Amino acid sequence: MSNKNQTLGEFIIENQSSFKYSSGELSRLINSIRLAAKVVNHEVNKAGLVDIIGNAGDTNIQGEDQQKLDVYANEKFIQTLTKRNIVCGIASEEEDSFISINSQDENHQNKYIVLIDPLDGSSNIDVNVSVGTIFSIYRRVTPVGTPVKLEDFLQKGREQVAAGYVVYGTSTMLVYTTGHGVNGFTLNPAIGSFYLSHPDMKFPADGTIYSVNEGNYLDFPLGIKNFIKYCQQEEGDRPYTSRYIGSLVSDFHRNMIKGGIYMYPKGSRNPNGKLRLLYECNPMAFLAEQANGKASDGFTRIMDIEPTELHQRVPFICGSKNMVEKAEEFMEAAK
Repeated sequence: MSNKNQTLGEFIIENQSSFKYSSGELSRLINSIRLAAKVVNHEVNKAGLVDIIGNAGDTNIQGEDQQKLDVYANEKFIQTLTKRNIVCGIASEEEDSFISINSQDENHQNKYIVLIDPLDGSSNIDVNVSVGTIFSIYRRVTPVGTPVKLEDFLQKGREQVAAGYVVYGTSTMLVYTTGHGVNGFTLNPAIGSFYLSHPDMKFPADGTIYSVNEGNYLDFPLGIKNFIKYCQQEEGDRPYTSRYIGSLVSDFHRNMIKGGIYMYPKGSRNPNGKLRLLYECNPMAFLAEQANGKASDGFTRIMDIEPTELHQRVPFICGSKNMVEKAEEFMEAAK
């Protein structure tokens, strides 16, 4: 049985036999993510003391301004995963295309690919608000020992073998699932180890928080507008409380603990939604479902969506199951 004195490393070893593929490779991969997260956390905590905040002067593949910490986190996660010879491919929100690892070595036997959002909510760094890292892990579908291909990355979310996030906030936490529930580990900065602090995390079936950027209200589809009005009506335990941080990791983490719903719908300015299916929505949907929550685009289960491109965007509604289903009712009624 797990206990709150366990380190992340001890937890991984104890639960390795419950992984669908118990080769030890997935365990080493999660340990590598842990290591990179500690490095990024150290740098995040120096924001304001050294020249790492602000705009880096470049844009990413989506045409968004890159922050200096975006670039730093991206480099650290790619370096850590590459040098430890654990994965056969990496795709990052900050890269134009995927990266093939050991593609010149026909004998390499790595089976896993990683998709990562290195620093979610990075614009919040300048104002000392929580940010995070999101990761998603799949087994490759092309033959082991060959260079990875695009099809290895364009898998439905239900094929994930692990997913998680790191939140860099008042304390640093790593939260992840391998399909057997969700567990959270808090970093003890004095000794540099993550300890099990939040075992078997669950969304409350109902919540009282709705998280959406209401500044975009006029741009929202009718179903979302009507659901927001419903949240604001005084009836029963309503009106609900509006809480929006602007960092998906932070909003998701709060809602999972307290109960709530997060929404980033499509609109005329973002006709396909804004969040990325592969780097943000699929891993968060996997976590939500493993924590008794739900994730949808308003009509379809997120993890059933067929990816067609690396940087595909989709509408995203995620959180406490009853709240998500109520939002889907409003979306269906407004069709």
